[in-house]
Amino acid sequence: MSASPPDPNPERRASRQGDAEAAQLTEGLKRLASSEGKTGWRLGSRFRNAFLTGLVIVGPVTITLWIMWGVIHWVDAWIKPLLPTTFNPDTYLPFPLPGLGLVVAITGLTVIGALAANLLGRTLVSSGELMLSRTPIVRNVYGALKQIFESVISTAGPNQSFQKVGMIEFPSKEIWSLVFVTGETSGEIKDVAPGGTSDLLTVFMPTGIVPPTGFICFVPRENVVFLSMTVEEAAKIILSGGIVMPSMDDKMRRIGAGSMPGSRFPFGRGKKA
Repeated sequence: MSASPPDPNPERRASRQGDAEAAQLTEGLKRLASSEGKTGWRLGSRFRNAFLTGLVIVGPVTITLWIMWGVIHWVDAWIKPLLPTTFNPDTYLPFPLPGLGLVVAITGLTVIGALAANLLGRTLVSSGELMLSRTPIVRNVYGALKQIFESVISTAGPNQSFQKVGMIEFPSKEIWSLVFVTGETSGEIKDVAPGGTSDLLTVFMPTGIVPPTGFICFVPRENVVFLSMTVEEAAKIILSGGIVMPSMDDKMRRIGAGSMPGSRFPFGRGKKA
């Protein structure tokens, strides 16, 4: 291919050469700006990921320590003023001793529980409850608080009231809600057999806004779909609004190892009718 003849006009030739150099310079600046933009985006993305990772690691630990520290100071503020001066280290130490009130409270509750197990302790407790039950207004407050504490302790204990986790269709069809199965329905409700079936399960469906409150439902066994997750895992789902979900990999490993606490179905496997 023959080369194009040079332009006889030197001014036009210089103008074309200047335009070509300007185009090359513009293209180079565009590539440089694009490269710098990508580098800046990568640095920003790495900084953001590192910050979020640190927040996930430090946030829960910091909030937990802050709550525990507040509880310790709250208990100390209640218990330490009740201690005699001789047994209060704050009177002769140059600095306050945190946690002393919490230790005294735990020790005192343990001693009271041990004393209440014998005949004299049971007699005193029964006499105190009898006096409270005959006092107007006080008996209602005391009875409600006692039921709440007994429910919490029984739920957290080894013989917990919530024995299984399941799902039922609520509040409408094809919308599923988590429930805690407390046991088989008995008594008058079973004898009445509403809906024509006497094979009912008693379930508790907590609300998402205030988890301690919820609905007590009596559901036919075949309408309950049992899950293999534990009560603690279901509670995390409810308290987090569905953000925290149990890991299926850990669950499958536990089921394979035979150590899954909820891998058995004490009330029979529910089937959708």
